[in-house]
Amino acid sequence: MKITSIHSTEKSAVSHNPKIKKHVLVENGEIENITNFSEAIFPPGETAYAHSHRDMTEVFFIKSGSGTISVSERTILLDEGMCVTVEPNEAHEIINTGVTDMVVMCIGIKT
Repeated sequence: MKITSIHSTEKSAVSHNPKIKKHVLVENGEIENITNFSEAIFPPGETAYAHSHRDMTEVFFIKSGSGTISVSERTILLDEGMCVTVEPNEAHEIINTGVTDMVVMCIGIKT
């Protein structure tokens, strides 16, 4: 068993934009097929720029705030409580379009 807390983990920069910070709760390699489980905090106006993963599915849960996610050229409005799954090779970009922080729970799954 392992217990972690957002309150006991250090914030680190998201690779797609260092202004977006995350708390990693499960690191790559700790659980088979899980690349990470984290909480990312997007300040207003910040973007996780378009990218894709060839061998990973990502699931994003909007804990609070609002924004947009563009997946393979389709843009979806994000609100609190929404969950979006992005399949391997789907280019995706997330933007906080709101006036407060957007908090996103993320899980990466090897495929």
